[in-house]
Amino acid sequence: MIRVGVVGLGKMGLSHHAMLNAHPDVDVVGVCDSSGYILGILQKYTGVPTYPDFVAMLEAAELDAVFIATPSRSHAALVGTALERGVHVFCEKPLTLDVRDTERLSSLARDWGLVTQVGYHNRFVGAFREVKALLDAGAIGNVTRALAEAYGPVVLRPKGATWRSQRNEGGGCLYDYAAHVINLVNWYVGEPTGVGGTVLSRVFSREIDDEISSTLYFPGERTAQISVNWSDESCRKMTTRITIWGTTGRLYADRQECQAYLRDTARIPIGYEPGWNVRYTTDLTAPVWFYLRGEEYSAQIESFIQRVNEQRVDGVNDFTSAAATDRAIALMIADARTGASMLADGVTGAKPTRGRRVGGLAWLHRRRGRPDPAYSEG
Repeated sequence: MIRVGVVGLGKMGLSHHAMLNAHPDVDVVGVCDSSGYILGILQKYTGVPTYPDFVAMLEAAELDAVFIATPSRSHAALVGTALERGVHVFCEKPLTLDVRDTERLSSLARDWGLVTQVGYHNRFVGAFREVKALLDAGAIGNVTRALAEAYGPVVLRPKGATWRSQRNEGGGCLYDYAAHVINLVNWYVGEPTGVGGTVLSRVFSREIDDEISSTLYFPGERTAQISVNWSDESCRKMTTRITIWGTTGRLYADRQECQAYLRDTARIPIGYEPGWNVRYTTDLTAPVWFYLRGEEYSAQIESFIQRVNEQRVDGVNDFTSAAATDRAIALMIADARTGASMLADGVTGAKPTRGRRVGGLAWLHRRRGRPDPAYSEG
């Protein structure tokens, strides 16, 4: 049995606790939260040992692994503390708010031979996994462009403050919604070499962004457009969509289905044919031992637990892959700060009124050696 602890008992932490508690290879030996009320309820009705202090839980519970589901600002310190004690770590996204912290933690975990994973659950959705399989099979030829979208009804009016509405806590649409589709683009297309045209817009929020648009640039004149809005009441819940164009076809996927249009010149995979093809998530998803919110949430936990059992460091959504997403987010924040290049006095051909757009990885590597607020803004 793998001895597991959970820290942070909000929506995701309680969900993780419920799934882990039902896993046949897991023994939940401790939970940690700052709320005495939540701890009291869990201890009373489940009997699980409770801790108001994370270090105390690490020292007393003899954990093999820990699930961290606290506000984003606390991730770096909590993850580092666990890794330094030789504990395998599953952390909710984003891994950190500072790409330097992400890379430091990734290196630390690898040096210690520890299993890590970040909660980008879309990589475990059947339709999105089918897109990856078709791309790996070369079904649409050379990828030329992608469109990654996410919409949902999170912030529909001005409202009171929670950690998700505070910039310094890591709240906002960029970290909470856009990170998911950026992570999918990383999986499908790779890591961008630059970004441009990033706009982080407020709709109802006072401090943080509610709407995101940006273009990611990749080698070979490939691009990916990011379009995300968590103030969209037309969606009943979070809706994630991916469209990818290639030289011999097009792919589209959401949580329900994967659509593939393949030209006559395409390399047709087994089970597919030229023209339109549809595969449904229900047919692409394996059964899970415990269902809560969606099979993908159980599947990502199963993947992590199997890797811990096998001591397999490399895997889906490990810290190394999460670092690519955090680097893209850092570039988008820096790009948004430069603003649009505006024509002086509306005269065509005039020089931009703002400075040179900063959006390439070369800039990121040059600045890595000294503090920069682009890495720490939430």
